[in-house]
Amino acid sequence: MKLSNKGRYAVMALADLAKFNTNKPISLRDISLRQGISLLYLEQIFLKLKKNKIVVSARGMNGGYNLNKDASEIKISEVLNAVDEKVKTIGCTKDSKKGCNGKSVKCITHNLWDELELHINDFFNKKNLGDLIKGRNENTI
Repeated sequence: MKLSNKGRYAVMALADLAKFNTNKPISLRDISLRQGISLLYLEQIFLKLKKNKIVVSARGMNGGYNLNKDASEIKISEVLNAVDEKVKTIGCTKDSKKGCNGKSVKCITHNLWDELELHINDFFNKKNLGDLIKGRNENTI
């Protein structure tokens, strides 16, 4: 299981936005420079984040982005969903009659990977942007 750059960068950029929040819009250029993420890539990510109401934008010379709500109210799972990032550890769909190996039964390790996926998604559902900027590294699983 691997998260794509899109998911990782979305979380990084929003954590940056939360950390440097001064109630003034923050430009993507500033986030790009601080986090080492391509400005063009950030623009694509922020279009999705804005569409999903995680951020709001302001136009003009002092324009940029702000979080739409407090960082502690934005779950990591919400961010990943907004950029179409799916945490998937099994090759088949959960309700499929066929297994990930293409046979009529699920593979012998199917339940293991399914359980892992539940733990990972639960972890991302319990963590929020506020946790990241506070530097909390508590295990909640």
